[in-house]
Amino acid sequence: MLGLILSFGPGIFAIGYTIGTGSVTSMTVAGSTYGMQLLWVLVLSCLFSGVLIYAYGQYALVTGETGLFAFRKHLKYGKLMALLVLVGISFGQWNSLMGILGISASIVQEILAIYIPVIKTIGINVVFIIAAVIIVTMYLLLLKGKYTFFEKILVIFVTIMGFSFLFSLFLVHPLPVEVIQGLIPSIPQVEGGKMMVAAFVGTTMASATFLSRPLFVKGKGWTLEANGAQQKKDAIIAAILVFAISGAIMAVACGALFHEGRGVKTVLDMVGILEPVAGKFALTLFFFGTLSAGLSSIFPCLLIAPILLADYQSGTLDTKSKQFKTITAIACLFALIGPAIGANAIEVQILSQVFNVFVLPLVVAGILYLMNFTAVMAKHRPHWTLNLIMGAAFLFACVISYNGIVALVQYFSII
Repeated sequence: MLGLILSFGPGIFAIGYTIGTGSVTSMTVAGSTYGMQLLWVLVLSCLFSGVLIYAYGQYALVTGETGLFAFRKHLKYGKLMALLVLVGISFGQWNSLMGILGISASIVQEILAIYIPVIKTIGINVVFIIAAVIIVTMYLLLLKGKYTFFEKILVIFVTIMGFSFLFSLFLVHPLPVEVIQGLIPSIPQVEGGKMMVAAFVGTTMASATFLSRPLFVKGKGWTLEANGAQQKKDAIIAAILVFAISGAIMAVACGALFHEGRGVKTVLDMVGILEPVAGKFALTLFFFGTLSAGLSSIFPCLLIAPILLADYQSGTLDTKSKQFKTITAIACLFALIGPAIGANAIEVQILSQVFNVFVLPLVVAGILYLMNFTAVMAKHRPHWTLNLIMGAAFLFACVISYNGIVALVQYFSII
């Protein structure tokens, strides 16, 4: 079993980017507030994500080029497009990192407080101290600077997260008819409904996941001849696991809280609400899954800016370079701002997820063009079915981006 888990490929980074505390928060809020109504959004996001993970990985195997480097090299306005994507994703991921760190530190405090209540009466900023310990530890691990090491650390976190949430689903679950009804497309016609849909897609169909794929495939040392089928299988497994884990989180929140009419605004709200319903053990299990989700996302979020910059510059990532160490150090300091000033980590997190959808149409359009660029792909151009799904993904991304703009306008007009 352990050997099977450790044999998982670069798809583990897709799970790390996709399922973090922001994703857990979105699924928890959606499940407790709307039941399984948004399950169809999760299905489409995971389907399109799996296809795009495969497409970017396949392009890298065929050409040896990475995403942003290829944009800059082959597209007419590719340099501007690549810069917009680089800045947009880095901005969204760094803001998300701030929220992830704040929530993860708060969860550690809450887990300790379940068994040691006195910890909440200490007159110091415990959350900041925990956040500092977490981020310094992660930075020191990053200095190890080897792809295989990053992958194994992520495997541990993701495995704990997956088992925690899936086991929680056996303890608390929704009605089967609710799951079926959730596959029928509909948007909650209430305040915040559009924002939740945009946040769903922003966290599940993440541009960072697709653009980082070529560099991780190259870091793994894969080639088209030896690993073409494995790359496809890895992308499919990643998409299935993202759906299974995310769906389990939504289902647990729906089964435990939706019928009680007890919606939650944050994961931390579940401390007082979920324990009487599911018991202390299930609550602790859910929280360890959430913490693992946060820790598994910190690594990829720290990596994203140097990854994209290296992608743009040369298509090669040097984890031993001064540039890599400097950018990741700045990201660590940036992440501590939220816990230091006591910012609302949940609000930062959901807003950053919404912002993530704005570069998504560019990322999808870019790979759709490159995969069909005869001069580069030659006989390896995609089948019409793959083109059809990528075209649908582009239309979906455009609709969700528009929906995100409307949601943000409504949000800031209320403020």
